[in-house]
Amino acid sequence: MNRRNFLKAGLFGAVAAASPISLSALDSATKPLLGGKSGRLNLRFFPYELQLRHAFNLARNQRTTTPGVQVEIEYDGLVGYGEASMPPYLGESVESVTRFLSSLDLSQFSDPFRIEDIHEYMDAVAPDNRAAKASVDIALHDLLGKIMGQPWYKIWGLNPDKCPNTSFTIGIDKADVVRQKVDEASPYKVIKVKMGLDNDKELVEIIRSKTDVPICVDANQGWDNKEKALEMCHWLAERNCLFVEQPMDKKAIDETAWLRERSPLPIIADEFLQRLPDVRRAAGAYDGINIKLMKSTGLHEAHQMANLARAMGMKVMLGCMTETSCAVTAAAQLAPMADWADLDGNLLIANDRFDGIKIVDGKVTIPDRPGIGVELLG
Repeated sequence: MNRRNFLKAGLFGAVAAASPISLSALDSATKPLLGGKSGRLNLRFFPYELQLRHAFNLARNQRTTTPGVQVEIEYDGLVGYGEASMPPYLGESVESVTRFLSSLDLSQFSDPFRIEDIHEYMDAVAPDNRAAKASVDIALHDLLGKIMGQPWYKIWGLNPDKCPNTSFTIGIDKADVVRQKVDEASPYKVIKVKMGLDNDKELVEIIRSKTDVPICVDANQGWDNKEKALEMCHWLAERNCLFVEQPMDKKAIDETAWLRERSPLPIIADEFLQRLPDVRRAAGAYDGINIKLMKSTGLHEAHQMANLARAMGMKVMLGCMTETSCAVTAAAQLAPMADWADLDGNLLIANDRFDGIKIVDGKVTIPDRPGIGVELLG
């Protein structure tokens, strides 16, 4: 029995244990599984600009907003929600995402369980467009979870008690702003520090003057030579740092491998890593990978990437872009598989559309709702 049929076969036991689905929705959702007349997938989408609470400063750019596209897929009266978030470095835009989504004809699919086929279809329509494809994938997973009446962490057999603490991100900024952000991060047990400029050590010293919680560092390719990177890794190791993410340019594979052999801290791939084939490429130069749905084309491939990394003995970090609780909560379904989580993208915006993931005592807490676990606000 293949996975899709197995999931279908388990529908009735799954929905019996789930209260959020009404009887009318259950009746509608089970029609195609019982051999009745099937519906079709109906895709809707619209632009949605995310407003940041603070300017987001990285080694190579600054921004106060992030463009996004909100997605809905309806099937037999049930709606799955998805999202595309497009930070500038990804190379996607509202125009490219809406153009790609407009080119899709999901109505040809009468069975929403055909995730593999739908991904193959999207890849055949156009290459790249990873965030656009992720928006469809997330909405499909939300829809399927609602049909089955279960959240995805349960469908995957994951234990939510194994979710790690999430880090809270502090971008490159002026000293007084950094101090303010450290105060805002007080509920969290890990702080993520953006680096890659000349004031890297100053940032850490400011943070250390206010708190001794563990930090992790994301240089965003900002360190320009391996000797400097190694010196920084040793300096950070003495200041309760857990790991360093993407220290040098993603093309500097040999230099990163040299650093990994000598660094007292794990080296984690971010910009270097996009989709599943990149996991094996990363193994020679990095200790672990940072999986983000906007790069992996969604949950389907992200789950495969996490399994492959585990099989290869690599660390798994689960990250996000600046996103609403829709995409962040979707990513959180994989959190029990991660060593580290950086799922604070929704906390950095002022106009979230969804209720979803909660951070309780610093720890990722997944809602026990069907699908990706979100509810539309208002």
